[in-house]
Amino acid sequence: MKMMLRLVVLLSVFLLVSSAPPTCYSRILSLSKEIMASIKNLKNTESVDRCVELLPMLYLDIHNHCVLSKLRNFVAYPACQRVPQVSALKEKVRSLYTIMISFCRRDLVFLTDDCYALEFPILSPTDPSVIQR
Repeated sequence: MKMMLRLVVLLSVFLLVSSAPPTCYSRILSLSKEIMASIKNLKNTESVDRCVELLPMLYLDIHNHCVLSKLRNFVAYPACQRVPQVSALKEKVRSLYTIMISFCRRDLVFLTDDCYALEFPILSPTDPSVIQR
């Protein structure tokens, strides 16, 4: 009986911990990884419109202040407006930008202002979310 009670308590604690709401930072981090994976998949798909090849690459480092201008430029990029996957990706990018400048503005700490690092990131072989050219 004591073993069953311990199991119920342990399971209850696990459910409480795993159901905690995401923080602003965790939401930004997960959305940026999701965006980078989406553009990588989009560029690797053969059947998508040719204009996708011309889309700028997105390496998103949310600790780099230049990421804000990179997000703005990507959303404003005029090509591929007729491709639904690109439109969906632009909506995700717009959401990330909005979250960063409004909801999480005070939670973010920019550690660098190196725009070159966003164009030519240091590739980590252990990080699958990094986009390789």
